Formats: sequence, structure tokens, C-alpha cells
Amino acid sequence: MSKTATKTAETLDTIEFPAFDANKATDQIRTFAEKSLAQSKDAYAKMKAGAEETQKAIESTFESAKNAGNDVSMKAIAALRANAELSLSHLEKLVGVKSAAEFFELQTAFIRKGVEQSVEHAKELQSVTSKAAENVAKPMKDVFEKAVKELKVA
Repeated sequence: MSKTATKTAETLDTIEFPAFDANKATDQIRTFAEKSLAQSKDAYAKMKAGAEETQKAIESTFESAKNAGNDVSMKAIAALRANAELSLSHLEKLVGVKSAAEFFELQTAFIRKGVEQSVEHAKELQSVTSKAAENVAKPMKDVFEKAVKELKVA
């Protein structure tokens, strides 16, 4: 035999190959599977909780939007009613006009009062719509902020 073949045979005789233990492998696979299952259950629970919170937030958002729409509608109706009353009152006064000077005085007062009333109504509508926008956005904003905090923690 050649010298290389002899050395190879001697090396192979001194190397010990570890024995494959099927029980250990099965235990490791079972442990891995159990751990994966636990992680999957945990992820599912978190996802389910997040979906439920989002659903509640959406329902709350729609309820807020409905209420806000009602508030804006009521303010608009009140403004229209006030304008109609102002116009009818003005017409009643115009019927009793005796001179051109009195007509111009009534007309000037009517225009001034109309502009003041319009500005007041615009401010009220702006206030109601701003409040409505905040109320409508709040539930989704809260859910988003909570999700961001949870991501930062994880």
C-alpha cells in the first residue's frame, strides 16, 4: 500500500463521528414547533386585539361624524332662519316708509345688520366644524398613537 493510503486509513480509524440520536432530534423539532405555535398564537391574539380596537375606533369615528354633521346642519338652519327673519322684518319696515331718507336709513341698517349676522354665523360654523374635525379624527388618532407606542416598545 502506498504511504498516503496508509495515513488516510489511520486517520479514518482515529476520527470519531458523532452518533445520530433520533430522540434528541425529535425533541428539538417538538420544542421548535411548540415555540413557533406559541409565537403564532401570541401574534394572532395581538392582531385580533388590534383589529377589534380599530373596529371600535371606526365605529366611534362614524358616530362622531354623524353627530358633527347634525351639529353643522343645525347651525346652518339656524343661520338661514335668522336671515329669513331679518329679511321679513326689513320688508315690514319698508312697507311703512314715508321718505327716501327713511328708506336709505332702513336699508343701511339692514345691510349692516346682515353683514354682522353673517360674520357671527361664519364664526359659529367655523367653531363647530373645527370641533367636529377634532372629534371625528380623535378615535383613529388614539389607535394610531397606541400602535406607534407598541411598535417602539417591541
